[in-house]
Amino acid sequence: MNYATIKKRDIANGIGVRVSLFVSGCRHYCKGCFNHEAWDFLYGEAYTEEVEEEILSLLSPSYISGLSLLGGEPFEPENQRALLGLLKKHRARYPEKTVWCYTGFTLEELTGGSRARTDVTDEMLAHIDVLVDGRFVEEKRNLSLRFRGSENQRLLNLPETLKTGRIVLWDT
Repeated sequence: MNYATIKKRDIANGIGVRVSLFVSGCRHYCKGCFNHEAWDFLYGEAYTEEVEEEILSLLSPSYISGLSLLGGEPFEPENQRALLGLLKKHRARYPEKTVWCYTGFTLEELTGGSRARTDVTDEMLAHIDVLVDGRFVEEKRNLSLRFRGSENQRLLNLPETLKTGRIVLWDT
């Protein structure tokens, strides 16, 4: 897996100050995407054990609220296994810090029969607190929305959604 960038102190992609990992590779090709250079799976740098440890170290200060995963596309099959390893280590080391994940797939696609579904998808979902799902749709772009770019995208309270079996929206 490659990654496009790591933001050490990000306030745009979730509640509080966060560490954000932008992975490379996306096959959605959303019109108007803000990060189209990360569509290429080879864009950026190689994701290594050293990079993973750097991310985990960046999460250690008490003012850091958690980790955000973006892309590219975190749920491209090629990215899931590496990200699951990071999520497991994050949860073990920082159980009080949240994980936000932005995906162009809907939760229904991730849990159903879409091309994103792999043997680790469910385990990956189990480590995410807020899932921002759905493709960016330029015609539904709305700058007044919090933590998302278009009106079709949802902010899901993923633990409650998975526990109850019904969509539970995240609310501040």
